[in-house]
Amino acid sequence: MLRIATIVEGQGEVEALPLLLRRIAGEVGLAVDVPRPIRVARQKILKTGALERAVQLAALRSGPEGHILMLVDADDDCPRELAAELLETAARARSDRQTRVVVAKSEYESWFLAAAGSIAGEREIGKSVVPPPDPESIRDAKGWISRQMRPGRSYRPTLDQAALTAVIDLAAARTAPSFDKLWREVVALLNAV
Repeated sequence: MLRIATIVEGQGEVEALPLLLRRIAGEVGLAVDVPRPIRVARQKILKTGALERAVQLAALRSGPEGHILMLVDADDDCPRELAAELLETAARARSDRQTRVVVAKSEYESWFLAAAGSIAGEREIGKSVVPPPDPESIRDAKGWISRQMRPGRSYRPTLDQAALTAVIDLAAARTAPSFDKLWREVVALLNAV
């Protein structure tokens, strides 16, 4: 079975991303082994040495035939430029590995907004929630989700991200260009055996 080691920046993605990768693999009729992600905080990911160390560790975790996937949020950065910079650094650290970088625009939670109908009624989110126009343009997707929850409840990545990842409609999420890029990159890695 193919193994994909992952590097993430957020605490919620530590539980959510392996689940998401397994779901994508299942959708295309394949299986994937995803070890626990390596977390590198945003303020460290662009500092000299931090990403290189994470890539080295990911190479060890993926095994000799495995691959590496890095997922970070764009926040206010240009996703394309940030991805190119991170990929260049990763390639310098381990040019012997298939490595893919995906930058969620603006954040992972933007993908929940794109597929809001599928999370309606989940995790105390209102049942009549519909996707906003251009979900990836909303800078505070976490806040948007919190406003859709019952009063007194707010979205917490470490509690809610994996649970919402488990139920999100993947086809609807693909309407978000950065999620579609994740889908394509994961499928490319799965088929690169």
